[in-house]
Amino acid sequence: MLRAVAICPDPGMLEALSRALISTGRIQISRELDHYPQEIELVRLIRAHAPDAVFLSVDSLPEALAIYRAMPGHGIELPVVAVGRSCEPSVLLEIMRAGIREFVAQPFEPEAVNETLNNLQQICQQNSPAIPFTDQVYSFIPSKQGVGTSTVALNTAISLSRHPNTPTLLIDMDMSQGIIGFMLKLNNTHSIVEAAENAARLDETLWPQLVSRLGAMDVIHSGRYSPEYRIEIGNIRLILEFARRLYKIICVDLSGNLEKYSLDLMQESKRVFLVVTPEIPSLHLAREKLAFFKSLDLADRVCVLLNRSHKRSLVSAAQIEDLLGVSVLASLSNDYHGVHRALQSGRAVDQSSELGKQFNQLANLILEKNTGEPEMKRKLIEYLSLLPQRAVTEVK
Repeated sequence: MLRAVAICPDPGMLEALSRALISTGRIQISRELDHYPQEIELVRLIRAHAPDAVFLSVDSLPEALAIYRAMPGHGIELPVVAVGRSCEPSVLLEIMRAGIREFVAQPFEPEAVNETLNNLQQICQQNSPAIPFTDQVYSFIPSKQGVGTSTVALNTAISLSRHPNTPTLLIDMDMSQGIIGFMLKLNNTHSIVEAAENAARLDETLWPQLVSRLGAMDVIHSGRYSPEYRIEIGNIRLILEFARRLYKIICVDLSGNLEKYSLDLMQESKRVFLVVTPEIPSLHLAREKLAFFKSLDLADRVCVLLNRSHKRSLVSAAQIEDLLGVSVLASLSNDYHGVHRALQSGRAVDQSSELGKQFNQLANLILEKNTGEPEMKRKLIEYLSLLPQRAVTEVK
């Protein structure tokens, strides 16, 4: 069944159009809009609902054509059906010149409506509707509890969001010890639990109530302590599918308990960042998890991040690489006081600090930008050299 969005400022015409379309049993109206939206509202509407087509009133031709012409600039390529009161030749000529090929007029006779739907079906079969859908999903998982994964995930996500044109979402999926909400002093009572419970009806009006805004980044925290709560994998997939249309980058903070939904999210991730510290228990469990990930065919997307690194560590980065059999993508300094100050103020680590700069460098690596830091570039080259050829080609 086709899905459509209907935009029509005339309530009577909008009701008649919806009734005529629904009566065919061939199309679902996922959203009705009784006004011409501004460009940003239009983009959110289409990305939220992912329709196969847009039914657009041409009562106000300049406003309708402005909407039609705005979509390609945001990577949205959808068939548009013009809706009007009558088939005036001047109006038909204008919309055809603009590129709109379908028109249906009131009173929306069944024969005309079905012919339009036949054409839409054929268009969608030949060319799938194009709505931007990011593949930049990054999971952060600890080798063991207490290695600072949430701090790494939070600060990396904030650093990523500072880049232009990178709308970012951070999701705290640690249902037993999720701490992102506390770290940012969020007072939003909604959480990933509500998002999961309403996964099937997420839209551009409900979503803003679930997320908290932090600069250029949105955050969904894990909510109250609820280790017994079990999120259905299907609901997580719906949330991720929805979020992939709204954001360029999605970062997920996982518990490390390897729940079914965590493994599913890792399968959907472009990269999985395994956070370790230079202590033997952490490295032992990291090696165990790496072996497990290999059994799930996840090894080619796992990167190791060395957290709380310091010059006098008993275990060097080179020794860690030898122990784990993979390269350390980035080393993050042990800045206890800097992290503590950030926690007190509910913000990211100071950008100007050594640790803050390292998070910025890591964000550049993730976005494959030139950091200007030879050491970081060397580590990326080493990491790529250990990947299968398929993964190397993908990154290039």
